[in-house]
Order: sequence, then structure tokens, then C-alpha cells
Amino acid sequence: MAQEENAATAPATRALRWLAGGIAVAMSLYHMYVAGFGPPEAVQFRGTHLLFALTLVFVLFPLRAGGGALSRTVDALWLIAGWAAVLHIFVDYQAFTNRIIYIDELTPWTKIWAVVCIAVVLEGTRRTIGWALPITAMAFLVYAAVFTQVKLPVLLEQLYYSTEGIFGSTLGVSASYVMLFVLFGAFMERSGTGQLFMDFAMSLTGHQAGGPGKVAVVSSSLFGTVSGSAVANVMVDGPITIPLMKRTGFRPPFAAAVESVASTGGQLMPPIMGAAAFVMAEFLAVPYAQVALWAAVPALLYYVAVFFAVHFEAKRHGLAGVPRAELPRLPRVLVERGHLFIPILVILFGLFLGYSAPLCALVAALSCLPVALLRATTRRGISWASVFGALEEGARNTLAVAMACACAGIVIGCVTITGLGITFTQVVIALAQNSLVLALVLTALAGIVLGMGMPTTPAYIVMVSLLVPAIIKLGAATPAAHMFAFYFAILSAITPPVALAVFAAASLAKADLWASGWAAMRAGAPAYIVPFMFVYEPALLLIGDWTTSLHATLSATIGVILLAGGLFGYLLRPASLWQRALLVAAALLLIKPGLVTDLIGLALALVVAAVQWLEGRRATSPAT
Repeated sequence: MAQEENAATAPATRALRWLAGGIAVAMSLYHMYVAGFGPPEAVQFRGTHLLFALTLVFVLFPLRAGGGALSRTVDALWLIAGWAAVLHIFVDYQAFTNRIIYIDELTPWTKIWAVVCIAVVLEGTRRTIGWALPITAMAFLVYAAVFTQVKLPVLLEQLYYSTEGIFGSTLGVSASYVMLFVLFGAFMERSGTGQLFMDFAMSLTGHQAGGPGKVAVVSSSLFGTVSGSAVANVMVDGPITIPLMKRTGFRPPFAAAVESVASTGGQLMPPIMGAAAFVMAEFLAVPYAQVALWAAVPALLYYVAVFFAVHFEAKRHGLAGVPRAELPRLPRVLVERGHLFIPILVILFGLFLGYSAPLCALVAALSCLPVALLRATTRRGISWASVFGALEEGARNTLAVAMACACAGIVIGCVTITGLGITFTQVVIALAQNSLVLALVLTALAGIVLGMGMPTTPAYIVMVSLLVPAIIKLGAATPAAHMFAFYFAILSAITPPVALAVFAAASLAKADLWASGWAAMRAGAPAYIVPFMFVYEPALLLIGDWTTSLHATLSATIGVILLAGGLFGYLLRPASLWQRALLVAAALLLIKPGLVTDLIGLALALVVAAVQWLEGRRATSPAT
């Protein structure tokens, strides 16, 4: 009897896999067509994107894994409800476009489908990224419906029958930008670019002190700019870099910390950042290339800090690199695989020429596999299966962002219709007592807390709705305020107690979670300071004249290096306690904008360097 049951259910499971694969490929092809030939009207495009996402979510994320007929029936009912709610807008599109919003009343059926659509989006989001964001959205719904003067039909209209809720700009970002860049990342992986990144990093830094740690920093920065996901980055690079770090003497918690911090920074790394960067471009109504330019120096400071944290830790413990004989040679790497950098150059060149980011991502994605076919060394394994695999993987990897953006639309709709954003701004300003520093601290804490339970994109969106207006009102430049929120939404991935990137890396390193978390915070310590600095000195975002930006960048770069030296107890040689204190003080003075503080910081650093140089001379001079 059991054998008969298995025989009956196996084809159904296989059929579902084929169905999901076909839908995913169709979703990718649709978005590629739109990127090449232009989208339909906004709501129709966003609705189609949501239809694809809901279909895949309820097929790929069942109510109960391996559930029986009841579970599959519930999944089917959710899917039918989602399709009906979205198709209601398509069928009734003339009424949707011609009506006067908030004046013409909704029909009874429209009210019903509004409730259904909200419920389906909440359930789909729960299945893909957990409870945190749906609970947040439900809290805003309860607030809007119960504790304000907003009538329920008006709230339903805002969330479902307008472009200020579920079908708002955040879902548009997922459909227009995120889908194409995630698809590009899938094609890059299928073309073997991950191996190029690893070999490139190994050939550059593998032989140096703490070489495997530096390899993790370089390779994760390269891979992270394609994947945009900290956890995904850890799971791709970590199985290679973490055992290498442990083999050369790094403690397991520190090995996990380096990989998690380096992987998390990928969302900050131009030219292809995390999904929230595309949302920022939409919110600020600027080209995506402008956001990438703002992020350039903060990303540089982030990775310089991590790189030198690895260097100083290795020098302090006398850890060597990997023998050169075991490493790939850089010329050979570039000859055999260097052409795989071409798709990234396509994006950079296209953005520089002013083409839209989705079109650049499309052309780059289409170039990945043909470029891989150029040489025999990268041609192996490339087939039509690679094409369909990339199309399927690209759609699947978009689901979490698509559902998060739709659910974030509920939050934004509630904030907008109730005026909660204005109220919250007033509360933050009152709590901060008109102090920008206190407002920034509140925003940073909120970003870390929000990011603990939800992905970067919705955490950033909530912060923009509630907190960013307050720090702008207190004097922060608008781009700096948005970058501040973006930065701290990202840093939650390495901040205990819920540090998802650290959890992933610690499992690979077989290290204690808390020890790995604190080590990650120490390795990424400058990342918690730099956002405050670019709020007070927007030149770090390359805003203003180039001389000011160059001076600010140089002083901040020296500052983050000294901060790593102070925290890890090494500069030219192991540092004593008072030397570490001076290095930290010098770092903070250099990171802080201002010529006077820079000069004082340099003087303190020179004192420590001179003392250590003399100590080194005495230690190496022959005894008399």
C-alpha cells in the first residue's frame, strides 16, 4: 500500500517541479522582453510581476513540506485567491484608471478583493521570509484601521486600488530593476564567474600574511556585488575560504567573522548593489548610477577596514599565507578566465553612457554565456541547460524581494494615508531634542533592530517612511540620510543577537555563534562609525568639489586603518594598551571631518608609529 502511495505521489511532485521550472523561465523571459522593448502601463506590469511571484511562492513554498492532499488544496486556494484579486484589477482596468480616487466609492466586490489581496500578500511574504515583515505590516494595518480617523474603505482603496500601496513604486523596483540584476547574477554564476573571483583573489593576496582571510575579503566583495545577498555570499565563498583560514591558524570565530563581514559588504559594493539601492534610486528620483557613485567611498572604507583587520590579526599572531606553489598565478588566471569580467564592464560602460540600469543588466546577462564560450577553459559545462537553469534560478531568487516589496507597500500605504510619517518625525525630533547626533543614533538602532527580522530592502523602506524625514529635517543632506539608513539596514546581518550572515558563517566554521558575532562587530567596527561621518561630511559621498572629497576620503581611509590597528593591537608591531588607546583616538579624529582634527589624529598616529619603530630597532639590534 505504501509503495502504491509513493508511486502515485512521485509523478505529481515531479510534475510540480516541471511546472515551477516552466513558470520561472516564463517569468524571466517576460521581464527580459520588457527590459528590451519597454514595459506596459505601471499597474499592469507590477501586477503581472506579482502574479508570477505569487504563483511560484505557493508552488515552491507549500503550507507543509511533503504535505498531503489537504496541504495542496490550501495552497491551491491561496493561489486562486491571489490570481483573482490581481486579475480583478486587470478586468476592471477602465474603471481603475477613470475613477476619481477617494471620491468614487469602491464596489462591494472590489472591497472583498482588496481584503483578499492584502491577505494573500501577507501569507506569501510569510512563506518566503518569515513572520517579521508580515507582523510589522499587520501592526500598521491595525493602527490605521483602529486608531486613526481613516475609514476602512479609504484604507482598502489606498492599499489595493491605487499606486500608493501594494502596487506602488517598491513593487515597481522589484519588477523593473531587481529582477534583471538577480537574473544577471544567475547567468554570471552559470558562466563560472565565481571561480574567476576566487582564483583572482587567491592570486592577489593568498601568499600574504593572513592570506586566506584577505582572499575572503577580496572574493566576497567581488561576488557580493553580483549576488547582493550576504547569506548567499557566505554560502558560496565560505566553504572555500573558511577552511583555508582555519588551516593557516585563524581562530574559527574570527574566520567566521571575516567571511560574514566581507560578504555583508557586497550589498554596498558598486556597480551592482543590494536591492535596496534600486529602491533608493526610485525614492530619490535619481539614476541608479548616481546611487552607485554615492556608495563608492563608503564601500571602499568598509573593505579597507576589514582587510586591515585581517592583516593586523594575522601579524599579531604570526599567521602566514598559503605557499605560492599552491596558488594560481595572476597572469594565468587573467588569460584563462579574465574575459569573464566583460559582462560587469558592460554594465559599467552602459551606465556611464546613460542607458537605463535594467537595459544594461539585460545586455550583460545575455553576454555572460557567449563570453564564457570564447575560451575552452570556460566553455566546459555551458549548454542550453545552463541557459534554462539561469532563467529558472533568476526567477526563484527574486521571489523573496518581490514579496517583501509588495508587503512593504502595505506599510508605506498605511504610513501615507494616516500621516504617521509626520507624527513619527515629530516624535523622533522631540526625543532627540533637536540633536542630529541623537536622531542618528535612534535611526541606527532602529535599522539594526528592523534588519534583524527582515531583509535589507523592507528594513530600509520602513526607515525611510518613519525615520529618515526626521534626520533630514535636522539638517542631514537627503542622499546622506538615505545612505545612512541603507548602511544600518545592512549591518544587522553582522550584529548580534540576530546576525544571519554570522550564523551562516559560524555553521561552516563550526564556531560559537556569540564569539563569532562579537568578532564580526570588531572586524566591522569602522562600518558603524563611517555612516555618521558622511552625514556630517557629504564629501565622503562624492558630493561637492573633488578636492574636499579627496581630502575626506584620504583622512577617513587612514582613520579606518588606524581603528583596525587599535582594535586588533598591531600597527608596525604588537601594540601596548596605551598605544591601542592612542590609535583608536587618532582614528576617530581622522574619520571626523575637519583639518584640525585630522592633524591631531596624524600626530597621535605618528607618535605610536615612532615608538613602535624604536622598539623594533631595539629588539633587533645585537646585544652590547
